[in-house]
Amino acid sequence: MFNVTKKSIQWGQETLTLETGKVARQADGSVIATLGETSVMAAVTFAKEAKPGQDFFPLTVHYQEKYYAAGKIPGGFFKREGRPTEKEVLTSRLIDRPIRPLFVPGFKHEVLVICTVLSHDLVNDPDIVAMIAASAALTVSGVPFMGPIGAARVGFANGEYILNPEVADMDQLRSNPEQRLDLVVAGTKDAVMMVESEAYELSEDEMLGAVEFGHEAMQPVIDLIISLAEDAAKEPFDFQPADYSELYAKVKSLGEVQMRTAFSVRDKQLRHGAIEAARQTIRAGLTEAELADENLGNAFKKLESSILRGDIIRGGARIDGRDTTTVRPIVSEVGVLPRTHGSSLFTRGETQALVVTTLGTGEDEQIIDALHGNFRSNFLLHYNFPPYSVGEVGRFGPPGRRETGHGKLAWRALQAVLPAPTEFPYTIRVVSEITESNGSSSMASVCGGSLSMMDAGVPLKAPVAGVAMGLILEDEGKWAVLTDILGDEDHLGDMDFKVAGTEQGITSLQMDIKVAGITPAIMKQALAQAKDGRMHILGEMAKALSEGRAEFSAHAPRIETMTIPTDKIREVIGSGGKVIREIVEVSGAKVDINDDGVIKIASANAESIKKAYDMIYSIVAEPEEGKIYKGKVVKLVDFGAFVNFFGKRDGLVHVSQISPKRLNHPSDALQEGQEVWVKLLGFDDRGKVRLGMKMVDQETGQEIAEKKKEEADAE
Repeated sequence: MFNVTKKSIQWGQETLTLETGKVARQADGSVIATLGETSVMAAVTFAKEAKPGQDFFPLTVHYQEKYYAAGKIPGGFFKREGRPTEKEVLTSRLIDRPIRPLFVPGFKHEVLVICTVLSHDLVNDPDIVAMIAASAALTVSGVPFMGPIGAARVGFANGEYILNPEVADMDQLRSNPEQRLDLVVAGTKDAVMMVESEAYELSEDEMLGAVEFGHEAMQPVIDLIISLAEDAAKEPFDFQPADYSELYAKVKSLGEVQMRTAFSVRDKQLRHGAIEAARQTIRAGLTEAELADENLGNAFKKLESSILRGDIIRGGARIDGRDTTTVRPIVSEVGVLPRTHGSSLFTRGETQALVVTTLGTGEDEQIIDALHGNFRSNFLLHYNFPPYSVGEVGRFGPPGRRETGHGKLAWRALQAVLPAPTEFPYTIRVVSEITESNGSSSMASVCGGSLSMMDAGVPLKAPVAGVAMGLILEDEGKWAVLTDILGDEDHLGDMDFKVAGTEQGITSLQMDIKVAGITPAIMKQALAQAKDGRMHILGEMAKALSEGRAEFSAHAPRIETMTIPTDKIREVIGSGGKVIREIVEVSGAKVDINDDGVIKIASANAESIKKAYDMIYSIVAEPEEGKIYKGKVVKLVDFGAFVNFFGKRDGLVHVSQISPKRLNHPSDALQEGQEVWVKLLGFDDRGKVRLGMKMVDQETGQEIAEKKKEEADAE
């Protein structure tokens, strides 16, 4: 019934198995990849005909985590998986980015890749397994895919690279100083296609070494996919790219001069207007059949690309007049919004980010329901890209995949320099509003985010800057690396290579390639140019602010922490939360308690914090024998007075301890509600508190013997 093909290898510490032919047999290609006990099924389907007039490649990748894979039931009312989580969105992009450039040029048929996590052993991250499964499924499906690709995760600890570190090790990346890297690399047999990383100030050589280590480590995986395809692949789909060489020749003859003039305009909006005018001139010289040709757009793009790329390769200036290593003019401003906790406006050329930092308490932490368990995050970064930032009218709604991905890239770049939660017990939310865009708005978010947090008083370990690099790679082996790329250079170039970091090293690296990969030599030059660009940008940022402000905004909360014994937590919370609610209501401060007994008290008002602190202290602290306290008489009885002297603690002042004089009844000297000074004499056999008054001066609160000694010394 089943025609199953199964291949396995030992990969690192685990066995990697690829299986096809048993599940999802109506898909064009389906593979279940298993690493350890983590299994992901990838199913590929593609349309056998392209839609008429299709002018882009409609590839869609979906990665989905099923909670049953880890033996969990989803939370929420519906108890089923809903909208994609951030992890699912980011992994979908992670799979899409290295496979998209490897489809045959001109292929415009719709392709759908669905990766489903079927089993998760909580050791091996499913994202790498999903990338391998998707590559294998595409390779056996018959779709014109020039793969396969392999993928690997690389860690770096104690000076050594680690292949596919465990999930738990990566979860502790921020808290474990030995773990300094979480890098995902994908590529073909000959070249690297994609890099995504989170790092802790690694040098350029260490980062390049990690990429090369990962590329070498994935080679057995590529061989395994090829072996599977040799036994199980379907016949290749018959697809021949359209030949539009004659159309391109005519387009070039009609408009090359005007198009070249258009690309010499340095202002983005004016340049785009001149390019459109050149297109209209070309269209005016074409026949109706040529205007209807679905490859006309490709011909336009080829002409524009040849002009932009050719000028750079020949050593000419870029379209805005810069050479290949110059960063556009930068203006850094901080404190631009009056009521926010921290704000900055970072402008680099025609790219601008308005970035705002808000400080919160433990209540504001994000609770994440992940496949491998729930956890909290106290650092949030959100990126918004409205249509007006590029002068367009377009859809405006909730963040899409691109915005989620760009925000996570900036998050990775900045998280490495955050203070430890024990040093800075705040939840930090950074929001980047892209108000203008012409290249690398994610790196502008990194720069603006660093400035904004410092403006809010966050004690960053060091400022962070980011820069985007581009590449022009020609068939004859000529190439040029571009620093701080423009939008047009990104669109018509071969690489988007983003590097962020401090003066000491790299904190994040992201690379996407539009050709069949790049060599270590190109990557080494890109890293070197990126370092020079980063240092320049850090210098420009320092003109506005170089470290966290010593004082918070008047509108930001202050947080004080205290630690109590864990057996006292119940007393502070009270039955049904009664005690802690009273503390919050009376003091006006926010109070958060964790299971370790760490309490965070937050308020913009210092008096509120002190009041809450004192109320909690009075509950958890123990009164000390021999110490003097101020209290209030709460009840008079024949044998003495009960005094509330320590929070809600009462003690008895025996009638013989009220005054040096003999009293017939405590009411001879005291009345209920009266404030008095008392000394803690000790505890009786039953633990009851014994207090005394007669040895304490009721005016000063000093012990009488000590007061007399001070007076004698003064004489």
